[in-house]
Amino acid sequence: QVHLVESGGGLVQTGGSLRLSCVVSGRTIDSLHIGWFRQAPGKEREFVGYIRRSASGYFGDPVKGRASLSRDNAKNTVDLEMISLKPEDTAVYYCAADVDALGGTSRREDYDYWGQGTQVTVSS
Repeated sequence: QVHLVESGGGLVQTGGSLRLSCVVSGRTIDSLHIGWFRQAPGKEREFVGYIRRSASGYFGDPVKGRASLSRDNAKNTVDLEMISLKPEDTAVYYCAADVDALGGTSRREDYDYWGQGTQVTVSS
């Protein structure tokens, strides 16, 4: 069983930055693919980015160029950092874990475990 807990959300001004953390327990993060997704009110959950076991990463078009992922194996955490925030970045942000060795995708249905989410609100 893998347990994930997000933190770091809050209220941010347009143009600002944020850093969200995902603390993972149950397995080491270098044995997992970790994805970040977000869901705005009335919208489907949207892919933000992932970092594979190999530490390679990929980002969705809405955040490409503004987001980065970092992994701390000692703390078993994966952080999502975003800059140049826009009101349309407002959403609940979730981290998720894919245990499939060949995994690491942008599809939410491929992820096996999810955190409870953390709210990010970007004020205009």
